[in-house]
Amino acid sequence: MAEERVQKIIANAGICARRKAEDLIYKGKVKVNGRVITLGDKADLEKDDIRVFNKKLEPVTEKKYILLNKPAGFLVTCDDPRGRKTVFDLIRIREKLIPVGRLDMNTEGLIILTNDGDFANQVIHPRYGVDKTYKVRVDRNLNPQVINKIKNGFMLDDGYRTRPAKVSKFSQTLLEVTLHEGKNRIIKRMMESLGYRVVELERVRIGRVGIGKLRRGKFRNLTETEKAGLLKNSLA
Repeated sequence: MAEERVQKIIANAGICARRKAEDLIYKGKVKVNGRVITLGDKADLEKDDIRVFNKKLEPVTEKKYILLNKPAGFLVTCDDPRGRKTVFDLIRIREKLIPVGRLDMNTEGLIILTNDGDFANQVIHPRYGVDKTYKVRVDRNLNPQVINKIKNGFMLDDGYRTRPAKVSKFSQTLLEVTLHEGKNRIIKRMMESLGYRVVELERVRIGRVGIGKLRRGKFRNLTETEKAGLLKNSLA
């Protein structure tokens, strides 16, 4: 096996996504052959002793791609120091997997879990443009000006300017919003800046993969067609 950048090796070992791996290297939490490395260093997993938090990395023997319909009340994290329920309590798969993107504890809907770091990076990273679609219910009636602001992009109270989004209005309080950005709590931040409170939030689509008949709290493997479609979407 040829040498690769260590952050890519960590991601491909299913430890975390590549951006998180870069952060771990920057913080000095990664060693190769006993030496703390710096960002940009390369290694060979078959020849070198690579450790994250002093735990040795092992090659991934089988790539897994899990689609989960997340219920409210579960964290999207590999481990919670406070012992709260996470999405991994729902799937109970022995292999080390990482979440592709995030949903906050009370948001429901689709999340992908995988041990393929390159795949995760292509679905997560904004430059690849994999969009996400949400159903959003708010606490009072929406007006056309609000819809237009979401469609065109606008400045949030915290100074961040949102990108233009696709919007469909289903009722006076229910929208479907498709975003090309993955900022933390972006839907809730948008609606709060517009004077609304989100009472229900569900992610119903990631790229070309929809929720279909997958029931809340259940999971299944991504099909090869779905996986290829996500990668095609990210490279389009």
